[in-house]
Amino acid sequence: MSSRWYPRYVLGNPQLRVFLPDFWMVLQKPKDPLPANRVQFKIPVIMTKWDVRNYLEKIYKIPVVNVRTVVRCGDIKRANGKMYLIKEEDYKTAIVDLPKDMTFEFPDLFPHEKVDQMSTDLKDGQKELEFGTLREKRKNQKNMRDNVPD
Repeated sequence: MSSRWYPRYVLGNPQLRVFLPDFWMVLQKPKDPLPANRVQFKIPVIMTKWDVRNYLEKIYKIPVVNVRTVVRCGDIKRANGKMYLIKEEDYKTAIVDLPKDMTFEFPDLFPHEKVDQMSTDLKDGQKELEFGTLREKRKNQKNMRDNVPD
């Protein structure tokens, strides 16, 4: 799970080493709702069920009951303004079952009240900007009327 090359021993070299995993796991929100004790991850294709279980149990101290994996093909897209196609990398989806007494809930990163407040602030800022541009246009129109009497 970590780097395969162990550093060479040197006299006086500290023996307490930290090993970082070579894998990454991305928490995904599933398209269809899952039970409260199931979590879905996006993982690299080379990662196995055993790696997923060890990753969660050893690093994050999360008890795992079962792990299911599915290999997903990357999307095929047309390159912008080009005639050729580009295929994204394949990946695995891991569905991890937690014990029945554990539940997982996605955090609410963007609460509605905060989003509504930000949108009203944005609208107010746009109105002020429009008012400022109108004032500048009027000043420019007055400056263009040099030869016309008031």
